Amino acid sequence: MPFIGYLGISILIFILDQCVKWMVVTHIKLNTTVSFIPHFLSLSNVRNTGAAWSMFQGQQGMFVLISMIALIILIWMLKNNTKDKLFSWGVALMLGGTLGNFFDRLRLGYVVDMFTTDFMNFPIFNVADCALTIGVLLLLISLFKGEDDEKISN
Repeated sequence: MPFIGYLGISILIFILDQCVKWMVVTHIKLNTTVSFIPHFLSLSNVRNTGAAWSMFQGQQGMFVLISMIALIILIWMLKNNTKDKLFSWGVALMLGGTLGNFFDRLRLGYVVDMFTTDFMNFPIFNVADCALTIGVLLLLISLFKGEDDEKISN
């Protein structure tokens, strides 16, 4: 898949993230939780001014700068990798997730989080966070396998 295809995946992740955030903010009161899948997953409307696990609360300038640098690096990585599909998928997911949370920080000054796990104590997260996590896992798998897709297919 060419660069533009992976960029399209990133944009789809961004759109999905923003749509889910809009639905949650529109239909769930702030700081309220509603059961979605009983005993498994609830939807919340929470404002996160920090990073993962609400670390570094209120450091929006730092997060905006880090996000801008990350976006530049991710776009460069995506554009310059043409052989490893798993790597490119990982970077595309990371790019979409970074865009989603970056847009929230610029527009709102915080990130909207909504997914609450009911079966374990875990920080509330969003679609962008899911994309970032899956992207990092794919990137790590790609790096540890040590082969590109062309070698595997031959």
